[in-house]
Amino acid sequence: MRLKELRKSRGITQIKLAIDLNMNQNSISRYESNEREADYSTLIAIADYFGVSLDYLLERTDDPRML
Repeated sequence: MRLKELRKSRGITQIKLAIDLNMNQNSISRYESNEREADYSTLIAIADYFGVSLDYLLERTDDPRML
């Protein structure tokens, strides 16, 4: 998942992202390190937050546009 890449490219901390998505920072850290997989609703929330498609977030395409 491109979560860490997206977060860092926008200068957002794990804590800020966690607050904005109503999650805890530990979950964000685990998603970024692939220790835990996000559920469907969390994936949608992350993709919407960054304005990218699920396919881009999940590295199925290099085109970030939402179709």
